[in-house]
Amino acid sequence: MSFVSAVLTEVEHIALPLPLIIYPMVAAVLFLALGVVLWSFRDVSNRHSGKADAYAAAHGGHGGTTGTGGH
Repeated sequence: MSFVSAVLTEVEHIALPLPLIIYPMVAAVLFLALGVVLWSFRDVSNRHSGKADAYAAAHGGHGGTTGTGGH
């Protein structure tokens, strides 16, 4: 135990360049920005369902949203 206490007493404290409260604030802002980006891409597949159906019909595939069955 004396080795651990000796090591802990020898450790110098490093001064941070910003106050401690700023780091979680930066993380929260980044998380919020990523959430806005994610939110902006919501429902993108449904916006282009007409193109997907036309492509599937032209290439012999199944209809995406016009079919009676599905996944």
